[in-house]
Amino acid sequence: MKNSKLMILLRGIIMENPVLILVLGTCPTLAVTTSLKSAFYMGIAATAVLVCSNAVISALRNIIPDTVRIPCYIVIIASFVTVVQMLLEAHLPEAYEMLGVYLALIVVNCIILGRAEMYARKNNVINSILDGIGMGLGFLLALMLMALIREVLGAGSFWGYSIPFLENYKISVLAQAPGGFLVFGILIAVMNKLTEKRGGVKRKSFSCDGCPSAHLCNKTSCNELTELAANDGEGEVKADD
Repeated sequence: MKNSKLMILLRGIIMENPVLILVLGTCPTLAVTTSLKSAFYMGIAATAVLVCSNAVISALRNIIPDTVRIPCYIVIIASFVTVVQMLLEAHLPEAYEMLGVYLALIVVNCIILGRAEMYARKNNVINSILDGIGMGLGFLLALMLMALIREVLGAGSFWGYSIPFLENYKISVLAQAPGGFLVFGILIAVMNKLTEKRGGVKRKSFSCDGCPSAHLCNKTSCNELTELAANDGEGEVKADD
């Protein structure tokens, strides 16, 4: 049992890291990783919302009607984001100003909604909290790693403090959008290589299990949709002939 709980906690940090393995939450990842401070504040805020929303959604999983579960999840997540915003504005105005609009956009962060749909609605409260902590820490560590590279090499500073011997050797592009994509891609490649050697998660199919939008297409899998599109294309070619 202890090993099972530990695996739930550690899964989001390495084997299913939401940023570097599942490639979720890329918008805040690229936007706030120009400095370690902003990356840290974003990671902590998102983790708090993720843990709290997972716990509430898991507790209410047998009460929330299946047909309106996504709107209910969004309302719950938005409520916790509002609380976090108010706390930061009151007690950490520097962090509130630093994160700006990206703090409010935690509401639509696909990591949080994805864990609600994929995990919290299917598991008990304790496991959902552990899953939220693990995924939140994985998100935080990925942000911090990207920010460390971009701030130190791109801005020649650490946590806002200038590093004298790097002032004349800054790689300015790393602090800009193209540099963010470059560092992001390199870290994803490295993480995929590491997890591949350790038997990392491999995508076996494009099934609709756990997809938040599955109800919109009557749970028709992506493979079936691809086959239908291919058949339609062949029919059009024949008709033209």
